[in-house]
Amino acid sequence: MDAKFWHDRWQEGRLGFHEGKVNRMLEAHFHALGLTQGQRVFLPLSGKAIDIPWLLSKGYSVAGVELSEIAVRDLFSEMGVTPEITDTGRHRRYAAEYVDIFVGDIFELSASVVGPVHAVYDRAALVALPEDMRARYAAHLAGITECAPQLLVTFEYDQSAMAGPPFSIPEQEVARCHGERFTINVLTDQDVPGGLKGVVAAREKALILRPV
Repeated sequence: MDAKFWHDRWQEGRLGFHEGKVNRMLEAHFHALGLTQGQRVFLPLSGKAIDIPWLLSKGYSVAGVELSEIAVRDLFSEMGVTPEITDTGRHRRYAAEYVDIFVGDIFELSASVVGPVHAVYDRAALVALPEDMRARYAAHLAGITECAPQLLVTFEYDQSAMAGPPFSIPEQEVARCHGERFTINVLTDQDVPGGLKGVVAAREKALILRPV
Protein backbone atom coordinates (compact mmCIF):
# COMPACT_ATOMS: atom_id res chain seq x y z
CA MET A 1 0.00 0.00 0.00
CA ASP A 2 1.45 3.34 -1.04
CA ALA A 3 0.50 7.00 -1.36
CA LYS A 4 -1.18 6.35 -4.71
CA PHE A 5 -3.71 4.04 -3.03
CA TRP A 6 -4.96 6.85 -0.78
CA HIS A 7 -4.76 9.57 -3.42
CA ASP A 8 -6.88 7.40 -5.72
CA ARG A 9 -9.47 6.80 -2.98
CA TRP A 10 -9.90 10.53 -2.40
CA GLN A 11 -9.82 11.40 -6.10
CA GLU A 12 -12.49 8.81 -6.87
CA GLY A 13 -14.60 9.57 -3.79
CA ARG A 14 -14.26 6.03 -2.41
CA LEU A 15 -14.48 7.13 1.21
CA GLY A 16 -15.83 4.14 3.10
CA PHE A 17 -13.28 4.92 5.82
CA HIS A 18 -14.81 8.38 6.42
CA GLU A 19 -17.35 8.06 9.23
CA GLY A 20 -19.28 11.25 8.54
CA LYS A 21 -20.08 11.60 12.23
CA VAL A 22 -18.22 11.95 15.50
CA ASN A 23 -16.58 8.68 16.49
CA ARG A 24 -18.43 7.04 19.37
CA MET A 25 -15.17 6.10 21.12
CA LEU A 26 -13.96 9.69 20.97
CA GLU A 27 -17.18 10.99 22.52
CA ALA A 28 -17.19 8.37 25.25
CA HIS A 29 -13.53 8.26 26.21
CA PHE A 30 -11.69 11.42 25.22
CA HIS A 31 -12.00 12.65 28.81
CA ALA A 32 -9.67 9.80 29.88
CA LEU A 33 -6.75 11.77 28.46
CA GLY A 34 -7.29 14.38 31.18
CA LEU A 35 -6.66 17.40 28.97
CA THR A 36 -7.66 20.94 29.78
CA GLN A 37 -9.24 23.33 27.31
CA GLY A 38 -6.73 24.91 24.96
CA GLN A 39 -4.39 21.94 24.93
CA ARG A 40 -3.42 20.56 21.54
CA VAL A 41 -4.50 17.21 20.10
CA PHE A 42 -2.69 15.59 17.16
CA LEU A 43 -4.59 13.43 14.64
CA PRO A 44 -2.42 11.27 12.36
CA LEU A 45 -3.93 10.56 8.93
CA SER A 46 -6.71 12.95 9.85
CA GLY A 47 -8.68 13.02 6.59
CA LYS A 48 -11.66 15.33 6.91
CA ALA A 49 -12.86 13.77 10.15
CA ILE A 50 -15.91 15.26 11.83
CA ASP A 51 -13.92 14.59 14.99
CA ILE A 52 -11.86 17.71 14.27
CA PRO A 53 -14.69 20.29 14.54
CA TRP A 54 -16.01 18.30 17.52
CA LEU A 55 -12.68 18.73 19.33
CA LEU A 56 -12.58 22.41 18.41
CA SER A 57 -16.12 22.85 19.76
CA LYS A 58 -14.95 21.44 23.10
CA GLY A 59 -12.23 24.07 23.36
CA TYR A 60 -9.17 22.10 22.26
CA SER A 61 -6.61 23.00 19.64
CA VAL A 62 -6.05 20.49 16.84
CA ALA A 63 -3.12 19.55 14.65
CA GLY A 64 -3.14 16.82 12.05
CA VAL A 65 -1.37 15.37 9.06
CA GLU A 66 -3.09 14.09 5.93
CA LEU A 67 -1.71 12.82 2.64
CA SER A 68 -4.59 14.04 0.49
CA GLU A 69 -4.96 17.76 -0.14
CA ILE A 70 -8.51 17.05 -1.37
CA ALA A 71 -9.39 15.83 2.12
CA VAL A 72 -7.92 18.90 3.79
CA ARG A 73 -9.65 21.31 1.43
CA ASP A 74 -12.92 19.51 2.08
CA LEU A 75 -12.38 19.70 5.83
CA PHE A 76 -12.01 23.46 5.89
CA SER A 77 -14.81 23.95 3.36
CA GLU A 78 -17.19 21.84 5.44
CA MET A 79 -16.22 23.79 8.57
CA GLY A 80 -16.93 27.03 6.69
CA VAL A 81 -13.42 28.28 7.40
CA THR A 82 -10.91 29.84 5.00
CA PRO A 83 -7.43 28.60 5.94
CA GLU A 84 -4.11 30.33 5.58
CA ILE A 85 -1.91 28.12 3.39
CA THR A 86 1.87 28.15 3.78
CA ASP A 87 4.77 25.95 2.70
CA THR A 88 6.83 24.31 5.45
CA GLY A 89 9.29 22.67 3.07
CA ARG A 90 7.98 19.11 2.84
CA HIS A 91 4.34 19.92 3.68
CA ARG A 92 1.69 22.51 3.01
CA ARG A 93 0.20 23.87 6.21
CA TYR A 94 -3.50 24.73 6.26
CA ALA A 95 -4.09 26.88 9.32
CA ALA A 96 -6.96 28.68 10.98
CA GLU A 97 -7.76 29.60 14.55
CA TYR A 98 -6.79 26.66 16.80
CA VAL A 99 -6.26 24.23 13.90
CA ASP A 100 -3.22 23.28 11.79
CA ILE A 101 -3.34 20.49 9.22
CA PHE A 102 -0.19 19.48 7.36
CA VAL A 103 -0.60 18.03 3.88
CA GLY A 104 1.96 15.38 3.05
CA ASP A 105 3.65 12.21 4.23
CA ILE A 106 3.54 11.68 7.99
CA PHE A 107 6.96 10.04 7.84
CA GLU A 108 8.43 13.32 6.58
CA LEU A 109 6.85 15.36 9.36
CA SER A 110 9.10 16.55 12.20
CA ALA A 111 8.45 17.56 15.78
CA SER A 112 9.72 21.07 15.05
CA VAL A 113 7.11 21.53 12.31
CA VAL A 114 4.25 19.99 14.31
CA GLY A 115 4.89 22.04 17.43
CA PRO A 116 3.60 21.21 20.92
CA VAL A 117 1.31 18.19 21.28
CA HIS A 118 -0.46 17.29 24.51
CA ALA A 119 -2.26 14.17 23.30
CA VAL A 120 -2.74 11.99 20.22
CA TYR A 121 -6.07 10.71 18.95
CA ASP A 122 -5.50 7.82 16.53
CA ARG A 123 -8.70 6.53 15.01
CA ALA A 124 -7.63 6.16 11.41
CA ALA A 125 -3.87 5.66 11.23
CA LEU A 126 -2.74 2.41 12.87
CA VAL A 127 -5.76 0.55 11.48
CA ALA A 128 -4.99 1.89 7.98
CA LEU A 129 -1.41 0.65 7.79
CA PRO A 130 -0.24 -2.78 6.65
CA GLU A 131 1.67 -4.84 9.18
CA ASP A 132 5.13 -4.03 7.84
CA MET A 133 4.61 -0.28 8.33
CA ARG A 134 3.07 -0.21 11.79
CA ALA A 135 6.14 -0.41 14.05
CA ARG A 136 7.90 2.29 12.03
CA TYR A 137 4.79 4.46 12.23
CA ALA A 138 4.47 3.99 15.99
CA ALA A 139 8.09 4.97 16.58
CA HIS A 140 7.81 8.01 14.33
CA LEU A 141 4.55 9.16 15.91
CA ALA A 142 6.09 8.91 19.37
CA GLY A 143 9.07 10.90 18.15
CA ILE A 144 7.17 13.80 16.62
CA THR A 145 4.77 14.08 19.57
CA GLU A 146 7.35 13.43 22.32
CA CYS A 147 5.44 10.35 23.50
CA ALA A 148 2.26 12.27 24.21
CA PRO A 149 -0.50 10.05 25.64
CA GLN A 150 -2.82 8.52 23.08
CA LEU A 151 -6.45 7.59 22.70
CA LEU A 152 -6.25 4.74 20.18
CA VAL A 153 -9.24 3.19 18.41
CA THR A 154 -8.84 -0.24 16.80
CA PHE A 155 -10.86 -3.01 15.23
CA GLU A 156 -10.45 -6.73 15.80
CA TYR A 157 -11.95 -9.26 13.41
CA ASP A 158 -11.14 -12.29 11.27
CA GLN A 159 -8.70 -10.77 8.77
CA SER A 160 -9.17 -13.71 6.41
CA ALA A 161 -12.84 -12.77 6.03
CA MET A 162 -12.16 -9.26 4.72
CA ALA A 163 -9.17 -7.41 3.35
CA GLY A 164 -8.20 -4.18 5.07
CA PRO A 165 -8.02 -1.32 5.52
CA PRO A 166 -9.16 -0.96 8.18
CA PHE A 167 -7.01 -3.85 9.32
CA SER A 168 -7.61 -6.02 12.34
CA ILE A 169 -5.32 -4.82 15.14
CA PRO A 170 -5.43 -7.24 18.09
CA GLU A 171 -4.09 -6.16 21.45
CA GLN A 172 -0.83 -8.06 20.94
CA GLU A 173 -0.23 -6.00 17.79
CA VAL A 174 -0.79 -2.78 19.73
CA ALA A 175 1.74 -4.05 22.28
CA ARG A 176 4.24 -4.91 19.53
CA CYS A 177 4.03 -1.41 18.09
CA HIS A 178 3.65 0.71 21.21
CA GLY A 179 4.58 -1.44 24.21
CA GLU A 180 8.17 -0.24 24.57
CA ARG A 181 7.09 3.37 25.05
CA PHE A 182 3.62 3.20 26.61
CA THR A 183 1.52 1.39 29.12
CA ILE A 184 -1.61 0.15 27.37
CA ASN A 185 -5.07 -0.18 28.88
CA VAL A 186 -8.31 -1.13 27.16
CA LEU A 187 -11.10 1.29 28.02
CA THR A 188 -13.87 -0.50 26.16
CA ASP A 189 -14.41 -3.42 23.80
CA GLN A 190 -17.72 -3.39 21.90
CA ASP A 191 -19.39 -5.08 18.96
CA VAL A 192 -19.47 -3.09 15.74
CA PRO A 193 -23.20 -2.75 15.02
CA GLY A 194 -24.02 -4.61 11.82
CA GLY A 195 -20.43 -5.74 11.42
CA LEU A 196 -17.49 -3.94 9.88
CA LYS A 197 -18.57 -2.53 6.51
CA GLY A 198 -21.57 -4.84 6.90
CA VAL A 199 -19.29 -7.72 5.95
CA VAL A 200 -17.67 -9.28 9.01
CA ALA A 201 -18.39 -9.43 12.73
CA ALA A 202 -15.93 -7.18 14.53
CA ARG A 203 -15.07 -5.60 17.83
CA GLU A 204 -14.18 -1.93 18.20
CA LYS A 205 -11.85 -1.01 21.04
CA ALA A 206 -10.71 2.18 22.69
CA LEU A 207 -7.32 2.03 24.38
CA ILE A 208 -5.43 4.60 26.43
CA LEU A 209 -1.67 4.73 26.00
CA ARG A 210 0.44 6.54 28.56
CA PRO A 211 4.20 7.03 28.37
CA VAL A 212 6.22 4.76 30.63
